[in-house]
This record gives sequence, structure tokens and C-alpha cells, in this order.
Amino acid sequence: MKPTTDPGAEILRATLFAARAHAGQARKGSAAEPYVNHVIEVASILATHGAPLPVIVAGLLHDTVEDTDVTHADLVAAFGEDIAGLVAEATDDKDLPKETRKALQVSLAPKKSDGAKQLKLADKISNLIAIADSPPANWIHARRVEYVGWAGRVAAGLRGVNPALDGLFDSTYRAAVAKLSAEEG
Repeated sequence: MKPTTDPGAEILRATLFAARAHAGQARKGSAAEPYVNHVIEVASILATHGAPLPVIVAGLLHDTVEDTDVTHADLVAAFGEDIAGLVAEATDDKDLPKETRKALQVSLAPKKSDGAKQLKLADKISNLIAIADSPPANWIHARRVEYVGWAGRVAAGLRGVNPALDGLFDSTYRAAVAKLSAEEG
């Protein structure tokens, strides 16, 4: 399907694509909400904090290649190279060990394009909210604390493009730290 120039239609088209790609998937948190809620939340964060349309659309699609059968070529065909490129830039290589992927997110964050920086920062904001409010049942307190610290290290390299997102990350980070500190004792 040829992309449209109407922003609302483009966002809805990407939402439908993501919903179909993530059909049947649930988030790992205790609420077990539909996975598509995460990508919608990321796109909403981007839209309400001044990100450009291609970044918002990529926010809806950012986990399709990583977590579904969708390929980069599928995204190029459906949304064009610019959006597919943003998704690729924000996607981890699942063939690498987890610790390597996490280290690469920290080291590569400052080298990303402005669009990918905004996308990754919104993704981290959404994930921090989930870790604080609906963590996976098998994540002990120490693992949640480690995740929040790691997210802060990744975010340090993503700053400076969108001050509104930077501020939202800071407040979300502080809230997650406070909640985890209160749970500690």
C-alpha cells in the first residue's frame, strides 16, 4: 500500500500494521497487557513531545523487526526507506548475547541520528514506566534496579535533541528510582 501524505492516516496505518504484527503477544509485566500497547505508548510519548511524523510512525513500528516475523524489506515496502531506516537504527541484533546488546546500546546511543535518539528515549521512558508499575513477575528487585540504572546510561547518550523528551525521561527516571527505593524497605 502506498504511503499517504495525511499524518493521521499514516499514523493509523502504522498502528494497524503494528497491531497485526504483534497480534497475540503480551508484555512481560504482571498486567500482561497486549504488546501493541507498548508501541502505541512510545508513539504517543513522541507525538505529545514534538517528535516529527516519521519518528512517531517508526515508534509504532520499532519492535516489529526485533520481535515479530516482519523484515526490514517488509517495512521498506510498506513505509519507505526513511521510516524503515529509523526502525533499523533503533533495533537490537537479537543474534548477539544480551549483555553485548545492552553494552552496544550504551556505546552507540550518542552516534544515532536525531530521530533514532528520540525513538530510543521514548522507548526507554515507556519501559521505565512498565518496570516501575507492572514488572515481569520473575524480575527480582535487584534486576529492576539494574535495568533502571542501565536505562539511565543509555539515555545519557540520547540527550540534547528534544528537551521535552529529556525532561520526561528525567521525571520518569526519578519516579522509578523513588518507587524502587520505597519498595526496598
